[in-house]
Amino acid sequence: MFDVTLIVLCAGNSSRFEHKTKKQWLRIKDEPLWLNVTKRLKTFSSFDRIIVASSEKELNYMKNFTDDFIFVKGGDTRQQSILNCLEFVKTKYVMINDVARACIPRGVIESLLTEKENADCIVPILNVTDTVIYENQTINRDNVKLIQTPQLSNTQILKTALNTKIEFTDESSAIKNINGTIKYVQGSIDSKKLTLGNELDDLPCLKEPSNNFFTGTGFDIHAFEENKEMYLGGIKLPYDYGFKAHSDGDVLIHSVIDALLGACGAGDIGEFFPDTDEKYKGIDSKILLEEIVTFVNNVGYEIVNIDLTIIAQKPKINPFKNDIKNSMAKLLGIEKQFINIKATTAEKLGFIGRAEGVAVQSITTLKYYNWKQK
Repeated sequence: MFDVTLIVLCAGNSSRFEHKTKKQWLRIKDEPLWLNVTKRLKTFSSFDRIIVASSEKELNYMKNFTDDFIFVKGGDTRQQSILNCLEFVKTKYVMINDVARACIPRGVIESLLTEKENADCIVPILNVTDTVIYENQTINRDNVKLIQTPQLSNTQILKTALNTKIEFTDESSAIKNINGTIKYVQGSIDSKKLTLGNELDDLPCLKEPSNNFFTGTGFDIHAFEENKEMYLGGIKLPYDYGFKAHSDGDVLIHSVIDALLGACGAGDIGEFFPDTDEKYKGIDSKILLEEIVTFVNNVGYEIVNIDLTIIAQKPKINPFKNDIKNSMAKLLGIEKQFINIKATTAEKLGFIGRAEGVAVQSITTLKYYNWKQK
């Protein structure tokens, strides 16, 4: 039995990453980085199972991409993400990689696996070639090594080592802290870690994103409710009736949210903001849209344009079109020229024609964030 589980850590918030998209969602052609890295590592050996740690907000979305891996909610720290994943590890050994190390050569993986029985933790390292200063003193650079991931550990020993309030930056530090044995193997300069974003040019295995465009549609409809403020497209309209809804009822924003989620294949508004959750009762829909725009950007997309059709017998929409455009441009982070609003009536037919409510249909186009052109 091979007896090794692979864990790929992808739950970080990319707080130091100088791009509008989170590093794990940069597109490599049409694949997000986390999928590209994990599939690449999968080809290097016959792992018993592969576990991917994701942030809670992206967990369900990740599951849309493949059924080949086990997806686990990550923690607030790298260490907590590992502990969450270890609950699903049944093998004697576990190999853990940070998604930020995207171009690991096959030889590094093979070296780790070859040495798996020879220490509690097998670690790839690099020699230091520059002069090293420590506390204003030059020290022998031959005594300094750079530690990389992935690292291969004895699963039970790693669990014991991480059962502490001390936060470690890698597995070997935790295992060394309990006097475990460490074996070092030669790492690779190709395993360079993606941290700030300026390292992207030094990672030749990463191909630029495709030029594909993605279209999504949204449709929402709400009945009127007397004695309620009316919000449409994020602005308040001067009427003494609004929309019946769990939130503030902004039918236009709700439609746009569904279009955005449709374009990136992330479900619908109800999956993100269920109307059974009291925390969304009466909520300002602008807050919901801002959260979705952040999500869309985080997972690798840019908004190209929005086309809206408002179907209403009343109120009259034309006097407010420009204000709605300005509001939506600000909320979506795009230029006003890329937002189009059309208004029509229902010719006095049906629910809308009887002036009982309003419907909005929206179409949006997204493209991949092109990290090559930053």
